[in-house]
Amino acid sequence: MKNTPFTQKHISLGAKMAEFAGYNMPISYSGINDEHAAVRTNAGVFDVSHMGEFILKGEHALDLIQRVTSNDASKLTAGKAQYSCLPNLEGGIVDDLLVYCIEENNVYMLVVNASNIEKDWNWISKFNTNNVEMHNISDKTCLLAIQGPNATKMLQPLTDIDILNLKYYTFAKGKFAGVDNVVISATGYTGAGGIEIYFEDKAGSGEKVWDAIFKLGAPQGLKPIGLGARDTLRLEMGFCLYGNDIDDTTSPLEAGLGWITKFTKDFTARAILEKQKAAGVTRKLVGFEMIDKGIPRHHYDIKDAAGNKIGFVTSGTQAPSLQKAIGMGYVNLEHASLDTEIYIGVRDKLLKAKVVKFPFI
Repeated sequence: MKNTPFTQKHISLGAKMAEFAGYNMPISYSGINDEHAAVRTNAGVFDVSHMGEFILKGEHALDLIQRVTSNDASKLTAGKAQYSCLPNLEGGIVDDLLVYCIEENNVYMLVVNASNIEKDWNWISKFNTNNVEMHNISDKTCLLAIQGPNATKMLQPLTDIDILNLKYYTFAKGKFAGVDNVVISATGYTGAGGIEIYFEDKAGSGEKVWDAIFKLGAPQGLKPIGLGARDTLRLEMGFCLYGNDIDDTTSPLEAGLGWITKFTKDFTARAILEKQKAAGVTRKLVGFEMIDKGIPRHHYDIKDAAGNKIGFVTSGTQAPSLQKAIGMGYVNLEHASLDTEIYIGVRDKLLKAKVVKFPFI
């Protein structure tokens, strides 16, 4: 298992550790519900240094990004970021990612999922026919996400960048906690506000930044947060998790990601997805809440009242903010309308649920 620059910090804080995407990661510290509440009401720190980062440089960098991603990266100006995906040749999803425009038409950073770093690198490289300069900086990049309604207020004293007014899906570069060349962005995965900070792991910078954040934040209730609460927070917002809600077999249109699928440019599988859009999808990713008692889990069958399979669960949990069980899953189109009653197959029982809109909170 790989370690992040903060692994020893997690262990010394008594975190429950487990393997995730090949890394030794904290799952929880004080408990998922407590950590979840801290982020929704105040602020928490996630170590997400396991994520992957690629730098693409040169006059053809944008062309390459346009060719392999579904969204229109030509709209990005310096300091802006964009959510996108890498479609495969069949119209499925290689990965979802963030595209950061560092220098217009010249330098971009792609942020990819930890479990897909090698897969994504190889996929993008396959289309790099114009010798775009590519650097995989994943192993030397620290990434902390400080999320919650009070996160920016707490951390503003650590930087000259105006993080209090950093707009959603924008970023700035500067000094943070005395460390130079830090990218600070607002592209959070929790729906609770906050920032993410990217910086190079060198000369003890990881420890310096972590300690500065907690020295300032801990007296104000800032807590370290594990991957368990990260999952419940993103699920309450209806955000997709790669490997659960989207993968190589799901199209962005089925997953409700038509808004990041732009047919104004040419990209991998454009023709397939255009055809799918014209014909209409046959299944759709929906949110649902449980009516009967029980927690839906990944891969449970979704059925109709007669017990016929109509889909499957992709994510499910007991939502701490709602005090009820919620889930996401693919269902046949005729069962995808709001308030439709569906049933989750749990062992030999059918548990009633209903389709609701995203986000859940």
